[in-house]
Amino acid sequence: MKRTRISRLGIVGLYMVALLAGPWGSLWAKPAEQPNIILLFADDAGYGDFGFHGSKHFKTPHLDSLAADGVLLSSFYVTGATCGPSRAGMLAGRYQQSFGFEEINVPGIMSPHSGLLGDEMGLPTDVPMMGKYLQDIGYRTAVFGKWHMGVADRYHPLKRGFDEFYGFRGGARSFFPYTEKQLKREPHENWMERGFENYKEHEGYLTDVLADETCDFIERNKDKPFFAYVSFNAVHTPMHPDPKDKGTFPQLEGDRRKVAQMTLSMDRACGQIMDKLKELGLYENTIIVFSNDNGGPMDKNGSSNYPFAGVKGTQLEGGLRVPGIITWPKVLSAGTVYDKPMITLDLMPTFINAGGGDASQFEVLDGVDMVPYLTGKNEGRPHQTLHWKMEGRGAIRDGDMKLIRYPDRPAELFDIVKDPGEQNDLAAQQPELVKKLFRQHFEWEQTLERPLFLLRRQEEGWSARRADQFRQPPAEDY
Repeated sequence: MKRTRISRLGIVGLYMVALLAGPWGSLWAKPAEQPNIILLFADDAGYGDFGFHGSKHFKTPHLDSLAADGVLLSSFYVTGATCGPSRAGMLAGRYQQSFGFEEINVPGIMSPHSGLLGDEMGLPTDVPMMGKYLQDIGYRTAVFGKWHMGVADRYHPLKRGFDEFYGFRGGARSFFPYTEKQLKREPHENWMERGFENYKEHEGYLTDVLADETCDFIERNKDKPFFAYVSFNAVHTPMHPDPKDKGTFPQLEGDRRKVAQMTLSMDRACGQIMDKLKELGLYENTIIVFSNDNGGPMDKNGSSNYPFAGVKGTQLEGGLRVPGIITWPKVLSAGTVYDKPMITLDLMPTFINAGGGDASQFEVLDGVDMVPYLTGKNEGRPHQTLHWKMEGRGAIRDGDMKLIRYPDRPAELFDIVKDPGEQNDLAAQQPELVKKLFRQHFEWEQTLERPLFLLRRQEEGWSARRADQFRQPPAEDY
């Protein structure tokens, strides 16, 4: 999508103009019964590690059931190959590079030349987030689990459009409660927090606790529209399976067994939330989305991105294409597969419009409302072109063709439909198309903000080399 650069002041102005139309104006044509919205978001899961994607080893019966109840998005993408940028794009409904959140925000691996470091690395406060958009059309909003949108107080969920928060501000932590001794060593962004600065460690296994908290939120808000962002830290490291799953998956070993067990726990948690909605008679008019923040890091947690090459941090399909399920029984047909490319940017306009808003009023949003495409009312492509960028690494998908740009070698070109494993480089055969896609990508880059924080050079090189290390798709029965 070609777009002129809009200053941050201009973005806020556009948001306020739309907001001032008010809930009773033409902007918010409130439906008779607003759907509830549940966003179930996994962390570092592999594309191939789900029953609904044909896994031979992993067991995900509840998510398989969810896929059967709705639409399986077989070409669903994130906006970035690592968790912080990917989540920023989804929660803002915009390419995160447009507001400077281009790189992952992890203290200890950042360049000293970054504009922001440490707790200051976060999603700019003048960029409205999903919770705020939905709050303004009458939703009760909550976050459960991993935040990772900035540790400083000004980035806190309660200051970004969410009414409730139970989770941790950082990017990863233990699945078990920290002892007092451990808490003294852990940075405060890894502490469990209820609301604002009410720190107290949970009891039990964290994946289960997040499901319990979500179900309690649903129960308390069953008579009003609600939005719950359930941000699991599963299956991110550390590899901590639930002890009650000991002995499961005996055919697997090491981290491969552990990630299977952790996926099973997450599936149970999703099933618990689904059961609560059904118990209260809310399931039919609830939009449920399940997805993941980036491709699985196979070398870190034993995940598999079969049938794709690449891992987290790479611009190959295995870094960017993720599981995607959307159900809304009242509106969407069950048991369907949608194979045209969609992206997490599309969640924002979908949720706004479903809730009675008008996403078209917010010109800064980069996604499309998914519903007309998923119901067949619009038979076109939701996106002709999609872009990805992390410093010197980048990619563009235009139609069925995908160009990958590297910082240290010539670009590669693939027909992503005929060659989803990206094994047959067509760049030498189609040099004019390579030039065309480069130009398109450069034009898009010219609309972006300067990155607010950057990786150290050695980290950037390491990320590029991982594309070589995982250049072949994993075996199906890995």
